[in-house]
Amino acid sequence: MTGSAFIYPVLVGLSLSADCFAVSLCSSVTVDLVQARKKVWKVAAVFAVIQTAFLLIGWGAAHLFAGWLSAHVGGFSAIARWTGFLLLLYVGGMMVFDAVRGETDHFSLSGIRGIILGGIATSIDALSVGVSFGLTGSGWSAIWPVGVAVFIFTALAVLAGMLSGSAAGTRFGTPVRIVGGIILIALGVHILF
Repeated sequence: MTGSAFIYPVLVGLSLSADCFAVSLCSSVTVDLVQARKKVWKVAAVFAVIQTAFLLIGWGAAHLFAGWLSAHVGGFSAIARWTGFLLLLYVGGMMVFDAVRGETDHFSLSGIRGIILGGIATSIDALSVGVSFGLTGSGWSAIWPVGVAVFIFTALAVLAGMLSGSAAGTRFGTPVRIVGGIILIALGVHILF
């Protein structure tokens, strides 16, 4: 595996896990520390599965759609690259914008309903990133390392967030989300070249 083939999935995994880190960090205030230690693995697993599933669903749907379009629409490759760039620009830009405005979703992580809602809410960006990969023609060999990295980094981010508590959420959540957004924007720019 070359250096860029390793670094690219890691960067995507880190940037997509930023929202999960911020939400689990800030939402952990609803769960006392004893309870958090008991359920942290369950929360991390649910968030990681949902985030990875959304990434793969977005990729799969766009990959199928892109194959049909490329066969029927001339110049589709350029359109797909620009669409992927714009999606990553939007998702990354919104992460930075929301972080600067101080907006972080808070979910009660004390029940399975709250855990699932939190996992879905933080995974919409993974769906968009998956779509951008699918539209640019990335095959299974390119998406599976990204899926593995997204799963691992999401689980680690939730573990770190839940165990760190809400006090650190206001201090570290914003910078982490800003860096994650900037990385997504940079990956979008990379698609164009």
